Amino acid sequence: MSFVKRAKSNSSIAELDSNLKNLKELCPSIKNILLLDSEGKLIAVKYYSNDWPTNSAKETFERAVFTKTQKTNARTEAEITMFDNYVVVYKFVQNLHFFVTGGENENEIILATVLQGFFDAVGLLLRGNEDKKEALENLDLILLCLHEIVDGGSWLEMSLNSPHPPNAVDNHNMDAGAPLSEQTITQALATAREHLTRSLLQ
Repeated sequence: MSFVKRAKSNSSIAELDSNLKNLKELCPSIKNILLLDSEGKLIAVKYYSNDWPTNSAKETFERAVFTKTQKTNARTEAEITMFDNYVVVYKFVQNLHFFVTGGENENEIILATVLQGFFDAVGLLLRGNEDKKEALENLDLILLCLHEIVDGGSWLEMSLNSPHPPNAVDNHNMDAGAPLSEQTITQALATAREHLTRSLLQ
């Protein structure tokens, strides 16, 4: 490779690294994602920070968030509230309550987009039948989704390291021989990643 070509290549790599750094700065730091039922009972949860170091602290937070939001009508679109110096975005469907928590300085719109990505992914996993019974029957897939959709509190790190870019998986190029559960979780994660990537790159 000539010196000029090598210099251009190094410049392109530096520019890419700079763009990725800027994207990471925009990426929200997620504290937790909660899925509760309409009585405040825990269905699924993933904590990505040590802000709640004990099970008792986590349970107290979950009960308090539910109590604060249960009388709202967050069924047509996500709502946002401040709680104990955290931003909480939430949305309800039937007897399922979805919550995403971020730090007090996090971008509310992007947190809402993370919520919508998880909401859409669960909708795919449950095939549009979003209720507690169906969620419990597919709890392993929901927990896998929680594990994969956000990595260490950062969605972007997971997406950049993923072998499947946002539009890589759909009904047309899915391996027809793959188990139905594997196809469903792959579709759900692809949908969530596409939703979040589109928001961050706008």
